[in-house]
Amino acid sequence: MSTELNQETAGQVERKAATPVAGAIAGMLFAVLFSVSMILVTTTMAQIESGTSPSLESSLPSLELALGLIPFAGLFFLWFIAVARLQLGRFEDQFFATIFLGSGYIFLALTFAAAALAGASLANAQQDPAFAGSSTYDFARLAVAQLLTVFVPKMAGVFTLSQSMLWLTTKVMPRWMGLVAMLVAFTLLLGIGQPQWNVLLFPSWVILVSAYILVNPFRSPVRAQQVAA
Repeated sequence: MSTELNQETAGQVERKAATPVAGAIAGMLFAVLFSVSMILVTTTMAQIESGTSPSLESSLPSLELALGLIPFAGLFFLWFIAVARLQLGRFEDQFFATIFLGSGYIFLALTFAAAALAGASLANAQQDPAFAGSSTYDFARLAVAQLLTVFVPKMAGVFTLSQSMLWLTTKVMPRWMGLVAMLVAFTLLLGIGQPQWNVLLFPSWVILVSAYILVNPFRSPVRAQQVAA
C-alpha cells in the first residue's frame, strides 16, 4: 500500500511539474509568433507607406503569413496566462487578478480585431486591385496601425503592470523580475521610444518569464507548498 501511495504521489508531482513547463514553452511560442507577426506587419506597412514596396499585391505573402501566425500566438498566450495564475495559486489577489485577466483578454481581442481588419482588407485587395488606392483601404490601414501601436501596447502594459504588482505583493517571483515587469509596463503605457516597435517589449518580457518558469517550475513558495500537499 505504501509503495502504491508513493507511486501515486510521484505521478501527481510529475503532472504538476509538466504543467508549468508546458505553459513556459507556450509562452515562448507566443513570444516568437507574435514578434514575427508584428515585425512583418510593421515593416511591410512601412514599405507601402514610403513607396519602397511597389504595390500592396507584392506585400501580400508577408502579410498573409503574419495574419496566419496571430491566431496560434493567441492560443499560446491563453496557456501562458493559465500558468502565470498557477504560479500565484491560493495567494492570488482578486483585485489585481481581475485586472490581470481582463487586460490579457482585451489585449488578445484587440490583436485579433486588428488581424481581422487587416485580413478583410487583404481579401478585398486580392479581389479588386483598385481597392489599394481607395479611401476605405486608407481607413483600414490607419485603423490597424492605431490598434497595433496604441491600444494593443497599452493593454499589454496594463497586463504587465498588474502582473508585477501581484509578484511584488505575493513574492512568488523574484523581486527583480517584478521591477523589470514594472519598467516594461510603464514603457508600454507611456509610449516611450518608437510606438511601432514598443509592442515588441511585451513578447520579450514573456520570454523572460517563461524562461524563469521553465528553469524553476517549483522554486516559488506557492509551488513548493502545492507539491508538498
